Amino acid sequence: MDQEGGKAFDLRLFNRLMEHTKPYQLTFYGVALAAILISGFAVLTPLLVGDIVDEAIKQEDAKALLNLVLALGGVLIGQVISQLLFNYYANWLGESVIRDVRIRLFRHMMGFRMKYFDNSSIGVLVTRAVADLQRIGEIFSQGFFVIVADLLKMVVVAITMLVINWKLSLIVFSLLPLIIYATRLFQKAMKKAFIDVRAQVSNLNSFVQERITGMKIVQLFTREKIESRNFREINKKHQDAWLKTVWYNSFFFPIADIVSSITVGLIVWYGGLLNVTNVNVEEYGMIFTFIMLSSELFRPLRQIADKFNT
Repeated sequence: MDQEGGKAFDLRLFNRLMEHTKPYQLTFYGVALAAILISGFAVLTPLLVGDIVDEAIKQEDAKALLNLVLALGGVLIGQVISQLLFNYYANWLGESVIRDVRIRLFRHMMGFRMKYFDNSSIGVLVTRAVADLQRIGEIFSQGFFVIVADLLKMVVVAITMLVINWKLSLIVFSLLPLIIYATRLFQKAMKKAFIDVRAQVSNLNSFVQERITGMKIVQLFTREKIESRNFREINKKHQDAWLKTVWYNSFFFPIADIVSSITVGLIVWYGGLLNVTNVNVEEYGMIFTFIMLSSELFRPLRQIADKFNT
């Protein structure tokens, strides 16, 4: 496999891939609708929790508490159902598209001249026709759709926060540049790391395939020890490439957790400041709402970073 990664995002290639969704337009729109519902439920849950605190618990209104808890239960059930439908049909659509692409690729390869196969490593061809296409399918179903859904959720959450309390929203948003900058650095590092991983996977597959098919030659020239040593070296490079991605993940996600924790601390500090100054002391539910909304705001950033890099 070529070690060059190419563009981070090839619009022309993406459009060609999107053309394969045309036979599945109904499913495509269903996935989009599920993403919209998920975004709506993401803000309804914190809002209801805030209402439970302010309108039911503080007012000691048992009837209101029961109604709000039932409403919250309905929202949570709707959120779970929407998420299940989104996950299933997004993956179904991705697998269907890749199945069609794989069939076209196989038919295309069947038309190649024998000279092409003589000059090409079978291991590399198998990797491209099977593993690489499967990876594209995962990026399409678990990457593209999830990223779009997460971006939509972030927009809805941000607008909701501004409507509730713009001052507190600005406090939360003040930390967004930090997490975005860290995400960008993480994305660049992980892109290089995964290019190396894909190259090492291809090299490993090629080596194993060529040695197995040529085992008679290996044994004829008594190269067993030499080839075993070569395999250990290739396998070690493959391991090192994967460990590098583990290191980057281990470094980035704790940073994201720290920023998220700082955000919660700032929200609590602001709520305490309001209490000390006797401003909006009755709106404790808003603090609970903002803590939950901030979590819904930062979680998609982490997921997007993870999807972009794999």
